[in-house]
Amino acid sequence: MKLRRNTYERLLRPLERRLVEMARWASATGTRIVVLLEGRDTAGKGGAAKTVSARLDPKQCRTVALDVPTERERTQWYFQRYVPHLPAAGEIVLFDRSWYNRAGVERVMGFCTEQQVEHFFDQVRVFEQ
Repeated sequence: MKLRRNTYERLLRPLERRLVEMARWASATGTRIVVLLEGRDTAGKGGAAKTVSARLDPKQCRTVALDVPTERERTQWYFQRYVPHLPAAGEIVLFDRSWYNRAGVERVMGFCTEQQVEHFFDQVRVFEQ
């Protein structure tokens, strides 16, 4: 069911207020927040990121959409290309697709080997901690 524009905006307002409160809390406490947006192409990840970040200070909240890995990046530790984009204290980073691509899209599309996928599963929990 499609919402009317005014209904959507009315429902969105309290959520935006809570998001601003969360951003203030993150800033005050130095908490780092990572949001992973996953979905197929044209699933609305970019629109969701814009909606989430619209009311937040761009110095505190940013969206990261990594390109296809370069030849050099393909030889590095898989998580290495994400590390420079992780948030500092009080920041929020929205990843338009994440490292979980390795276990999903890359695996299905044949962009990585089963050994690489298993290696990913061995390391992802430690990386996230």
